[in-house]
Amino acid sequence: MASTSSFAGGISRKDSMFGVLGKEGQEIQAGLYAGRCIGVFTSGGDSQGMNSAVRAVVRMGSYLGCKTYYIREGYQGMVDGGDHIVEATWASSSGIMQLGGTVIGSARCKEFRTLEGRLQAAENLIHRRITNLVVIGGDGSLTGANIFRQEWASLIQQLLDQGRISKEEFKDCEYLNIVGMVGSIDNDFCGTDMTIGTDTALHRIMESVDTISTTASSHQRAFVLEVMGRHCGYLALVGALATEADWVFIPEWPPEDGWEDTLCKKLQAERETGQRLNVILVAEGSIDRHGQPITASQVQNLITSRLKYDTRVTVLGHVQRGGSPSAFDRILGARMGAEAVLALMDATPDTPACVISLDGNQAVRVPLMECVERTQQVQKAMDQKNFEEAVRLRGKSFMNNLQTYRLLSKLEPPKHGSVQHTKKFAIMNIGAPACGMNAVVRSFVRLSLAQGYTVLGIHDSFDGLLYGRVKPMSWTEVQGWSGRGGSLLGTRKVLAKQYGLKNIAEKMKEYEISGLAIVGGFEAYHSALQLAEAREEFEAFCIPIIVIPCTISNNVPGSDFSLGADTALNEITDICDRIKQSATGTKRRVFVVETMGGYCGYLATMSGLAGGADAAYIYEDKVSITDLRDDVFHLKNKILNAGVQRGLVLRNEYASHNYTTDFIEQLFCEEGKGVFTCRKNVLGHMQQGGVPSVFDRNYGTKLAAKAVAKLAHQVEECTGSDGKVYTKDPGTATLLGMRKRTMEFTPLENLSVDTDFEHRLPKDQWWLKLRPLLRILAKHTEAKYITESIPESVIELEELDY
Repeated sequence: MASTSSFAGGISRKDSMFGVLGKEGQEIQAGLYAGRCIGVFTSGGDSQGMNSAVRAVVRMGSYLGCKTYYIREGYQGMVDGGDHIVEATWASSSGIMQLGGTVIGSARCKEFRTLEGRLQAAENLIHRRITNLVVIGGDGSLTGANIFRQEWASLIQQLLDQGRISKEEFKDCEYLNIVGMVGSIDNDFCGTDMTIGTDTALHRIMESVDTISTTASSHQRAFVLEVMGRHCGYLALVGALATEADWVFIPEWPPEDGWEDTLCKKLQAERETGQRLNVILVAEGSIDRHGQPITASQVQNLITSRLKYDTRVTVLGHVQRGGSPSAFDRILGARMGAEAVLALMDATPDTPACVISLDGNQAVRVPLMECVERTQQVQKAMDQKNFEEAVRLRGKSFMNNLQTYRLLSKLEPPKHGSVQHTKKFAIMNIGAPACGMNAVVRSFVRLSLAQGYTVLGIHDSFDGLLYGRVKPMSWTEVQGWSGRGGSLLGTRKVLAKQYGLKNIAEKMKEYEISGLAIVGGFEAYHSALQLAEAREEFEAFCIPIIVIPCTISNNVPGSDFSLGADTALNEITDICDRIKQSATGTKRRVFVVETMGGYCGYLATMSGLAGGADAAYIYEDKVSITDLRDDVFHLKNKILNAGVQRGLVLRNEYASHNYTTDFIEQLFCEEGKGVFTCRKNVLGHMQQGGVPSVFDRNYGTKLAAKAVAKLAHQVEECTGSDGKVYTKDPGTATLLGMRKRTMEFTPLENLSVDTDFEHRLPKDQWWLKLRPLLRILAKHTEAKYITESIPESVIELEELDY
């Protein structure tokens, strides 16, 4: 278990709780930067998650003693001044996380492009002593802010010479510091894994395709959907991966000449296999190899004229910008907003402007103009028809998504009489059902069949293996599985040893399994480890074995993220939104919500961040009676003095044996008398979700692709002259997970030493560093942190992967 310790009023910068890279030994103390003023504004197109970023800027600024101002309507508000620049309060930033768009407004501003406009903007800032700016927008907005900063010295000198500011104001506002955050649904900014709003836009696309698919299937129709993205195809590409689209058109990867014939042949072949619908996604900036536009209407006319299919066009438009932000975008905005304030406090007159980016699971600072220049290079590469370079410049994440889609789109159902391997791959689910399991199975089956392997589906975990529920899986059988929740293969929460390793070995030998993929949670990992440890005794286990982590608890060692956890977070966040709405309606009410997760507090902590919770109690960070008392005081103060009528407290199901959900509800009821009432909600199995999120569908598809490639390689390497597969190499019994920015295979025996088997937990969990942020944003005066020193370094621009 990672150690925890508490302190009064300070957070060490070197501990990097939420991606902070600061000066050696410096602490983030409450009130440390009293007197400084920060302005925050949103500019350009709106995106979901901007409000979370604004809230984090205000709350972190308040914690540090800064005075924070909303600059309404972006650069226009900065130029107009007056009521457009207003001081933000803790209460004014409450209740905005769940809102789409930007509550402080955004607008284009012609005046700011002129010298007089920038002079007026500078004057308005100086009168309020605002010398620190947080800009949330696209590359145009960030570039404008950087130009403003570069001109600042000359602007304030002109203002002084014209008598528009005093000498004291001139001296106090001699330097301007700027930090940017990228708010854009297009994910077209180089230098960050994800921009604020992209994940939610993908949710809207996924929901639209899922909805359209039902009517398309009913009438055997083809649908062509146009999605946003201007000159960036990220939304269309990832949307196609997540929804099993038959074809995707994106600007960075135009189709080869003759694509019309290829597309029609592909759609025809799919109809011949019994598929009743076709879905094609078109990014609005799509072009062919000669730079000519490809439109949704053009694709519709092609299919209608050649194939005579009933084909419809749907332009999603601004639907993609709307709606409540996903859990991911809320957390991303919160982390970036807090880091932006810290970056401003660290800045010196010589510090170059930076942008807060996501690097794996950390928020980091990267040079602003380097990112802008590289973003602009993508368009130059496309203008020069150097599409491979354009894809490379988009980064590793874009490249990996494109490679996976190209791999899957080229697959064809095995033809009757085609040559097949004698080797058999098997796949099974173990543990509680979680969204993403079916996406893995679909991708695994099709990729394996395309390479000539027979795929055995083991139904109901070891139950199915021992009692004969093992069947070859077909190409058409897994059609549409990516978007379905639960486990269509069936699953059980069991360990291998409970059924007897000898019995399992006999059955695996009987079915002649050459490679095994196990999809599931902690039981899947533990069972695979038991099989690997028994290789000396049972030859049937001497085959390549790969575990793919899939559990809402996110408690499997060897991976920062497990399949299913993202869907669960979105479900919990949506429920908490409705609970808070109820609390607002009934006035002065605190809700205590119990989440799943076993002993792992991931769901409680992350949904607490996403839902704006006042506290989240978990097993890893022991709760005391003092903590409960302080939280009661906080809630009373918040409701009586801040004017906020509701409170939200999350509790992980095994947070404490004695401080149960019932106990906490009763305690809050008693201590809150006269101020607030209290209710509890046990969320239960609804947290497992209905349909998988975009992240879980996409992640599951890519994990399966890597697993098949690894299994095929290891089976080939480990096949002896007698044709049998045999290996005891620890590297052939692995877990495939995401570590920071890359997917890695880790030997199971290496993971066992870092595992708390009693509580089914990894001993090191990265997300524990986010708990201080949760408490700061809830206006707690004390926080707990995880002691973990990291090397101080300058973050250089590099290709980022997510």
